[in-house]
Amino acid sequence: MAQNVAAGEKPWIDGWKILIANWHSSLTYTPRPQAIVSRGNDGVHPDNSRILFNDVAAAYACALRWKISGDSRYADKSIQIMNGWAYTLTQLAATCGCDRDHDGILMAGLQGYQFANAGEIMRTYTGWAANDFAAFQGMMKNLFYPVNVGSYLHSHLSSYSNWDLCCVASAMAIGVLCDEPAMFQSAVDYFKTGFGNGCIRQTVYWLHPGYLGQTQESGRDQGHDTLSIGLAAVICEQAWNQGIDLYGYDNNRFLAGAEYVAKGNLIESGSTYYPVPFAPYTNGGATFTQFSTGSIGAGRPIWASIYNHYVNRKGIAAPYSEKFAKLMQPDGGGGNFGPNSGGYDQLGYGTLAFTRDPIPSGAAPSGLTAFTASGDVTLSWWGTTYATSYEVKRSTSSGGPYTTVASGITDLLTYSDTGLAAGNYYYVITAMTPLGGTAASNEAHAVVGTALHTWLKFDDRAVDSSGNAHDATLSQGAVFAPGKKGSAVSLNGTAGCYVSLPTGFLSGVADFTLAFWVYLNSAQTWARLIDFGTGTDQYMYLTPRANRGGVRFTMSLNSAPGEESIEGPNPLPTRQWLHVAVTLSGSTATLYVDGVVAGTNNSMLYAPFRLGNTDKNYIGRSQFAADPYLDGLIDDFRIYWGALTSEEIAALVTS
Repeated sequence: MAQNVAAGEKPWIDGWKILIANWHSSLTYTPRPQAIVSRGNDGVHPDNSRILFNDVAAAYACALRWKISGDSRYADKSIQIMNGWAYTLTQLAATCGCDRDHDGILMAGLQGYQFANAGEIMRTYTGWAANDFAAFQGMMKNLFYPVNVGSYLHSHLSSYSNWDLCCVASAMAIGVLCDEPAMFQSAVDYFKTGFGNGCIRQTVYWLHPGYLGQTQESGRDQGHDTLSIGLAAVICEQAWNQGIDLYGYDNNRFLAGAEYVAKGNLIESGSTYYPVPFAPYTNGGATFTQFSTGSIGAGRPIWASIYNHYVNRKGIAAPYSEKFAKLMQPDGGGGNFGPNSGGYDQLGYGTLAFTRDPIPSGAAPSGLTAFTASGDVTLSWWGTTYATSYEVKRSTSSGGPYTTVASGITDLLTYSDTGLAAGNYYYVITAMTPLGGTAASNEAHAVVGTALHTWLKFDDRAVDSSGNAHDATLSQGAVFAPGKKGSAVSLNGTAGCYVSLPTGFLSGVADFTLAFWVYLNSAQTWARLIDFGTGTDQYMYLTPRANRGGVRFTMSLNSAPGEESIEGPNPLPTRQWLHVAVTLSGSTATLYVDGVVAGTNNSMLYAPFRLGNTDKNYIGRSQFAADPYLDGLIDDFRIYWGALTSEEIAALVTS
């Protein structure tokens, strides 16, 4: 920044001019530290949050101005502000995890991460006395951090993603400021796998073809939707600076969300630039069925870091984030986007802070995935900077040789391969650029028709006989006993007695068949025949007896509010061998008991691959701690790619 501003280089110099013109970066700025700060009306304290968010914006603006110019007067001004608050503030009027005080939680998160970032810039300034810096660290650790962690660790899926994300960003930043690795790591872990909408798999709820990642707040309004993207970008950038790549986590899932929101909010000639798809989403009592136009086109200063990371650090195409970053360029900071709290939700000055020189050449196409539904193979991939088009290549053998089946693809980066005969297919993607063709992407595998994916015979061992290496692991207490065919695995219903399958073994599975024999020793409500997922927010399970009494198969990407189920009229009986099967073909799911249809759902939108890299794949155990373990035997456990017909299910019963 300093080098390019000194040289008058665009666009850095344009961002610098906005910074120095902003009144928060003035030497005449007068801070107003308060003993108690409240946002909203909690019935006790007046709303004086405006004082805090203005002072935080000034502390950051002056810190940035010092760091670039070297003028110590601005360093002294930033420290004056932070010292004033460190020795004055005694309370943030917010109660951890309480919905009625979410305004206070938002204040602790939004102003918390910003204050910590200002302090992190200034910690190298020799004019900041050690005891004063320690006092500032103490304020952040003892007043802001408890509200942050109390909120997201006690979160739930009826809240909104920005509530969680601001607290994750703040807890992470305070962990860095205070040299507390455990604080930092807790925030990282929550962003990856936490229960709540600040977990990236909930923030980016649904992946449409071409990696358009529908976001949790996209049906609410675009002011909050863009806020969530901006906060997730802060989290990713802070983690990157500590050597952890959350930008690339889960196949660039954050980029999928950013591209979706950017595309849906770009405005041209008074209308949305591009339409975006939408899958129905339920958040507690509210159900959203379309992309909200509320506050559409919201212009937050959040896109520069996203665009510059993916395009100019990594060489990955991010066309819609790029369009929005350039539309906002040069962007300002606090006070440049309105006087209310929303204009101070982000540090801003992204053009100045995050612009990078263009990368010389892009990466090869990457992240290729494939799934088969209703006989069609759908491919999605990440593109490369400077690509003019993409080619899809297919083979019937892993490693090729490949034949080009489609070319000239530009947007979206997806392809549907149709009319294929049953069999195995292998795909790669290459890109055309002004410098010629790129190397091929990773290879993706798809099965058309039906084929064994997993086959556990349980004949005195838990080896996968399909040849796909999905071997099972028996926990202590699980043993082999006489079964329907040879031996079976016997589970005694005590805690810790179950079978587990490998992490991510359902990746790429859309249409499927699950089939096995079961012998129940006892009938227990909510015991699990199977339960595969990542926790109590994303799962697919089959229980012999649900709370209404029937056998039930359920999938969800959003815990109880998002469940889609098939429930039979009766529970599975005890003390007899039964054959149970579930099939999914497109959006039609069917449950069979002893080869007879027990229930159907023709509107099943979910599929196993949408659960992601599942790490809790259980036979005989629930992901919900209160549910009982299975008391019974399982034999001839099979999963197929593709949906078997009713005749094929009947043949499994009689074979």
